[in-house]
Amino acid sequence: MSDTNAMPDWEKRFRAPRVSLPEWAEDAPDRALFVSNATGTYELYAWDRATGAQRQVTDRPNGTTDGVLTPDGEAVWWFSDTDGDEFGVWMRQPFGGGEDVPAVPGLEPSYPAGLAIGRDARSTAVVGRSTDEDGSTIHLVRDGGAPAVVYRHRESAGVGDLSRDGTLLAIEHTEHGDAMHSALRVLRLGGGPGEPLALETVAELDDTRGGEEELGLAVMGFSPVEGDTRLLIGHQRRGRWEPMVWDVADGSQTELPIELPGDVSAEWYPDGSGLLIAHSFEARSELWRYDLAAGTLARVDTPAGTVSGATARPDGTVEYLWSSAAVPPQVRSTTGQVVLDAPGMKAPGSVPVEDVWVDGPGGRVHALVQRPEGEGPFPTVFEIHGGPTWHDSDAFAAGPAAWVDHGYAVVRVNYRGSTGYGREWTDALKHRVGLIELEDIGAVREWAVSSGLADPRRIVLSGGSWGGYLTLLGLGTQPDAWSLGLAAVPVADYVTAYHDEMEGLKAMDRTLLGGTPEEVPERFAASSPLTYVEAVTAPVYISAGVNDPRCPIRQVDNYVDRLVAREHPHEVYRYDAGHGSLVVEERIKQVRLELDFAARYLPA
Repeated sequence: MSDTNAMPDWEKRFRAPRVSLPEWAEDAPDRALFVSNATGTYELYAWDRATGAQRQVTDRPNGTTDGVLTPDGEAVWWFSDTDGDEFGVWMRQPFGGGEDVPAVPGLEPSYPAGLAIGRDARSTAVVGRSTDEDGSTIHLVRDGGAPAVVYRHRESAGVGDLSRDGTLLAIEHTEHGDAMHSALRVLRLGGGPGEPLALETVAELDDTRGGEEELGLAVMGFSPVEGDTRLLIGHQRRGRWEPMVWDVADGSQTELPIELPGDVSAEWYPDGSGLLIAHSFEARSELWRYDLAAGTLARVDTPAGTVSGATARPDGTVEYLWSSAAVPPQVRSTTGQVVLDAPGMKAPGSVPVEDVWVDGPGGRVHALVQRPEGEGPFPTVFEIHGGPTWHDSDAFAAGPAAWVDHGYAVVRVNYRGSTGYGREWTDALKHRVGLIELEDIGAVREWAVSSGLADPRRIVLSGGSWGGYLTLLGLGTQPDAWSLGLAAVPVADYVTAYHDEMEGLKAMDRTLLGGTPEEVPERFAASSPLTYVEAVTAPVYISAGVNDPRCPIRQVDNYVDRLVAREHPHEVYRYDAGHGSLVVEERIKQVRLELDFAARYLPA
């Protein structure tokens, strides 16, 4: 590592050690698991909170972030893929260290589709899997025996949760064919020791109604109380996500009178007496406690900004990961203490965001703006988020901060398709995929120019994943609007991407576009950047992971070949990882390449 005193702030933000919110073992709350980049690669760490001892669990060239503690705190399960391709198996390692062994011998590699580990005496575990050959399968393991299939379907599905006694399994599924809106099924896992497995469907819940009124459901977790058959779920019956308590034994549904304006998610307090409410509204979030007996809400004090994760501890305190656009992430507690802080260099802050609301063709569009020092108009980067079912928030992000450091204004747009603004806003992108989002982004671009923020000769369209896809699509469908394009891990050729991508994303694309490329070729053509590549006038920079299962490399190469045939100015950077990198040096390199490309190709 170079001298930190001479290092620019943008690079310090990437190098500074970070930690995730620690997840603790349900029956051993002093044992926790977190992710950190302390070694320069994001890896899993075990933490004995009673002694303060911390130990690195995984050590792989391309990093590891997917892991869970067993409820008794005795072991760590972590997902082992190959160089970021997301295709692999679950491994098991003792909490105190030791040999890594396959957690479920007999299961072939797959894409993960959920995991639940029981707190019962039979050592129950439920593993969700997805493959191109089998679709979605869910396997049950008991007493260390061979895995048994408890669910199988061609459409996408996943593990929801396992009851405390290990007898009830909640599954999220999309057998109806709409991958954006799941239905729920609860199975009873019968059969005693030495007896064959007996399966019984004890409850079903499906809010999909066909047409434009299909609503989604999500599993938030079984009650932590022994013998309690209540399942906390999320629903969209009032046009947004909010929690409901469903007793799967008697079928009763208790909708909660939580009158907050945005999306609401929840988890149980450990004693089952209340719910920790996470409320997301207009790019900020906050926490509340809902008392189930009294039916009342009490605010959990957190600073203004974004809570990226929170958990209620057995003593009733709440720990949460917080940041704002100006302040780097911190793991805090309602006790007022910092729970976990990585030693070493601290990340410099950045500038706060400004909220902008722009009238768009589908309603008011919310954008977040960061300005550099000085007077505008500025060279401006439109940093487009991925997902698409995601949203930008008032949270710390090293990438946008790097552009601000270099004198650029940064604009982030929560276009139609983004979460956090109601179900209708999220679902609006179906069947006009990509094009409807770009209408909103275009409306914000017009505001940025007319307000004096952006120099119209120097506006960059940029993004990763779905944001990279919208970048390439925008360069082709709005060629006069953009001076430069920076697309990371993008969809570039939608038809080839569909055929090469992981099975779960194929289901999502069928939902978004209304069928396969063979069934609705005109929709895939209309939404594919490759269709418009001849119209691109701006220089194009593309970065792509050669092992990416979400935006595979072949379809990127097809797009690049067309640029080459045109002798169009472009650069391509391919790196040995999947859908992004967990290696700090690699992330820094990619930002540096983008900054350099913009400096060379934007007008002075």
